[in-house]
Amino acid sequence: MHDYIGLDVSMKVTAVSIRRGGKRVWRGKCPSDPKLIADLIRKRAPSAKRVIFETGPLSVWFYHALRDEGLPAICIDARHAKAALDMAANKTDADDADGLAHLAEVGFYREVRVKGFDSMLTRTLVAARTRLVRICTELSNQIRGLMKTFGLVVPAGKGSTFEKNVRSLLVHHDGLSAIVLPMLEAWRGLRIRAAELGRQLVAGARQNQACRILMSIPGVGAITATSFATAVEDPNNFKNSRSVGAWLGLTTRRYQSGEVDYDGHISRRGVTAMCGGLLFKAATVILTRSSAESGLRRWGLKLRERVGFKRAAVAVARKLVVIMHALLKAGTFFDRSIGAAA
Repeated sequence: MHDYIGLDVSMKVTAVSIRRGGKRVWRGKCPSDPKLIADLIRKRAPSAKRVIFETGPLSVWFYHALRDEGLPAICIDARHAKAALDMAANKTDADDADGLAHLAEVGFYREVRVKGFDSMLTRTLVAARTRLVRICTELSNQIRGLMKTFGLVVPAGKGSTFEKNVRSLLVHHDGLSAIVLPMLEAWRGLRIRAAELGRQLVAGARQNQACRILMSIPGVGAITATSFATAVEDPNNFKNSRSVGAWLGLTTRRYQSGEVDYDGHISRRGVTAMCGGLLFKAATVILTRSSAESGLRRWGLKLRERVGFKRAAVAVARKLVVIMHALLKAGTFFDRSIGAAA
C-alpha cells in the first residue's frame, strides 16, 4: 500500500502529514532541512508514492534535494492548492499539510516544472543586476531631490556626468556636501558593482548558443535573451509556441458568464514579471528605436496605427515570444524577412 505525504514548508519548521489507504497515519513537524525530512519520510512512510509541497521561496532547493534523496518529490502550484486548502475550517500548518497529503492521494493537483540550479543561478544574476540598477536610479533621484531644496538643480546627465555635476554644485556648500557626498559615494559604488554584474551577464550570453540565437532578433539584448532562455530552459517543454505567451502572462484575461463575454487587459500572471517586462521593453525598442527593418517591425507599426502604441507593444511582445520559442526549438537564427509570420 502506497504512502502519500504532504509538506507545508516554512522557513524554520515544516509540517508533515502522511496518508495511507484513505486515512491519515501520522502527522508531525520537522526542521526545514530536506535531509532530515527525507530521513523522517523513510522512517514513517517507507512506500512513499508522492511527496507534495507548494511553490515558495524554498521550493527549488527542496525539490532537487528530495529528488537527490530518492524521494518522488512533486512541487504544485500554490494558487491551485489554495482553492482546496481554503475549504478547511481552520487555517494551520498542520491542516495545510493534511490537505496537501489528501491532494497527493487523490491526484488532484497541478505539477509545476522546477528549474535547475544552473538556470536559477543565471536568473539570480539578472535579478541582482536589475536590483542594483534600480537602487542606483533611486539614489540619484534622491540626491537630485535633496539638492533642489537648496536651489541646486543638477543638470540632466547620467553616469560620470551626473557625478561631475553634483560635485561642482557642492563646491561652496560645505554643510550640504557632508550629507550628499556620502550618498554620492554609495551611488558610485553601486554603479560599479552593477556594471560588473552586467559584464558577467553579457559574457555568459555570448558563450550561450540559445542566447546568441535570441540576440539575432533586433531589439533583443543580452538581458532579455538570458531571462527568456533561463525561463524556458528546454524549448521542448512547450508543445506549442503560442502557449509560451500565456505562460509569461502576456495574454488577455477573459470573463464570460451568461450573456456577458469580454476580454480584459493582459493577465500578468506569468512565471516571472521580470521576463514579461523585459519582453515589453524589447517590443518598445522594435517599434520606436530599432533601425533594422523586419517583418515583425512592419507588422507592429501597422498595428500601432489601428490600436495605439501600448496595445501594439503588447501584441508585438506576445508575437516576439512565439518567434523566440520557435527559433530555440529549430536552433536557427532570426530571418528578418519572415519575422512576423513565425
